[in-house]
Amino acid sequence: MCGIFAYLNYLTPKTRKEITDLLIKGLHRLEYRGYDSAGIAIDTPDGLQITIIKEAGKVKALEDEILLKAVEIEFGAVHQTHCGIAHTRWATHGVPSAVNAHPHRSDDDNSFVVVHNGIITNYKDVKQFLIQKGHSFESETDTEVIAKLLAHLYNSDISFLQLVEKAILQLEGAFALCVKSRYFPGQCVATRRGSPLLVGIKSKTKLAADSIPILYSKDTQATTLTDHRGHKSLSTKLTIPTIPRVESTSQFGPLGENKEVEYFFASDASAIIEHTNRVLYLEDDDVAAVKEGLLSIHRLKRSVNDTAVTREITTLKMEIQQIMKGNFSSFMQKEIFEQPESVVNTMRGRVDFENNTVVLGGLKDYILEIRRCRRLLLIGCGTSYNSAIATRQILEELTELPVMVDLASDFLDRNTPIFRDDVCFFISQSGETADSLMALRYCKQRGGLIVGLTNTVGSSICRESHCGIHINAGPEIGVASTKAYTSQFISLVMFALMMCEDRISIQPRRCEIIQGLKHLADQINEVLKADDTVLTLAQKLYTQKSLLVMGRGYNYATCLEGALKIKELTYMHSEGILAGELKHGPLALVDKQMPVIMVVTRDPVYSKCINALQQVTAREGRPVLVCEKGDEETKSFASSVIEIPHTVDCLQGILTVIPMQLLSYHIAVLKGCNVDCPRNLAKSVTVE
Repeated sequence: MCGIFAYLNYLTPKTRKEITDLLIKGLHRLEYRGYDSAGIAIDTPDGLQITIIKEAGKVKALEDEILLKAVEIEFGAVHQTHCGIAHTRWATHGVPSAVNAHPHRSDDDNSFVVVHNGIITNYKDVKQFLIQKGHSFESETDTEVIAKLLAHLYNSDISFLQLVEKAILQLEGAFALCVKSRYFPGQCVATRRGSPLLVGIKSKTKLAADSIPILYSKDTQATTLTDHRGHKSLSTKLTIPTIPRVESTSQFGPLGENKEVEYFFASDASAIIEHTNRVLYLEDDDVAAVKEGLLSIHRLKRSVNDTAVTREITTLKMEIQQIMKGNFSSFMQKEIFEQPESVVNTMRGRVDFENNTVVLGGLKDYILEIRRCRRLLLIGCGTSYNSAIATRQILEELTELPVMVDLASDFLDRNTPIFRDDVCFFISQSGETADSLMALRYCKQRGGLIVGLTNTVGSSICRESHCGIHINAGPEIGVASTKAYTSQFISLVMFALMMCEDRISIQPRRCEIIQGLKHLADQINEVLKADDTVLTLAQKLYTQKSLLVMGRGYNYATCLEGALKIKELTYMHSEGILAGELKHGPLALVDKQMPVIMVVTRDPVYSKCINALQQVTAREGRPVLVCEKGDEETKSFASSVIEIPHTVDCLQGILTVIPMQLLSYHIAVLKGCNVDCPRNLAKSVTVE
């Protein structure tokens, strides 16, 4: 959704030009999270007031507006200590405009300014209360109520951190916030509940510790010990002392005489990595405050299973090159062509091709319990849901368990029954998808074993799962997911292989799949060589209004994912159709004008796919075929062909989806669409 970036320099001289450039660069890194408006808030040159600059459109429009105001901003002025906050927006309340852009302010004096990612569900009630108290509103957003509420609650007897704590107690919904105030110069307070937020730390000297203590508002809290399923253990009560609010024990900063330090607050690590690799991930209801260069973290209350008393500082393994385009024209194109490498990274250290073994370290402590389960539930949204569809058949075959696949939003709407012996997989590239996260909590409350499958270490789904699989695809910046899909696919196949390692009867099939995985990277490279062929096809199709993609068996998910990519990137209507359903309605759409792509490979449903293909050609359809190299019989039915190498049937979907990714990319470019930032969409969907 929206992208938050804040920068605080303490005793670190920075010109105003350096500060604004740093904020703008942070927003550029986060632009995939939202790009309909953007804004920044910085101090005035004298440090006594706050200046807000906002603009509708992409971050470049904001950058241009800042340059136009260069004289007014006084780029040359230097701040020893300063806090600036910035935001790029994906609209939820109110149309994209400068007025609705963040940061939002409390009053005409900009006493409090706020940037926010998420949705405040009770904002109408809060807004009505504040209007009755005499506050007036200038935007249509839910965020403005936060700034006004801070101003309403402010008095000089409480600290900035305590003020923010009082305010968030009145808020319902999902949010990540960064707040600055003219009453508290050089300070920044950040908090999260349901939306991601992390803190980067950069200092010239060694930090005081590798973790930061958490402070609670009460000295002690009685809590119930529970096992991983949420059931009471034999010891029913434990009094856990919390760290009292004493400044000397709570504050964190650099050691020694040199107190120079810089703090970065961001929705995603990609905005921070070029400045520092030392970060800590805030958890729900954490309130982080920086005052006089020292960082402290408070929590209002201790939850039932909250036994952590510190937040660990972790070292990011991401490299700056991973979030740069390199020689590619867009991030999406780069990520498509990174797939030979990303699939190897997903398997690295997990699959032993010599001994035909698979070990997923994140699951090994739970694998016996998973093998005893009643059923597997795979839950996701969008592309993640399609990866579950793609692997459902092989999971059922190798585990001999019923496998349910659900869209997270629909799963919640139905109040689906969950049993203690269910194993629930939650699949999400970002690990922050709101619907998936809510479904996870629903299942966890009912005693299901939770397995997270994400691409983001430290994400909410990672932290709230009992165990999990990190797909190791590397950063994915393009809004339309590509390499994460193939890595999710492989991760679920590896799980199926791990589940059946002790079944003698299935070993020949298992070894065949493992050897198929061994050759996958080379075969993906071979498919990518067909890029020119796909471009030629795109040139024939980009003027069309609609496109049908058909297949069945293991390739049905390719049809769904291919159609989704075409919709996302090209704004063309596209539909993924199960070929077995052709006669039950979709065949009425087929004529010589309707573009049809069919995925037909030599797998167990080949003869059925040929029947569907003949039905299309009998209605004067001119199908484009994705088929195997050397399959002359199948190619004889096609108007155009994209050839792929042969692999094991259950892995064929990895190879067949890549031409669809390339096709959607080329059509989008030919139509003049923004490939990395398609309209109305954002990378990480952190609201329902």
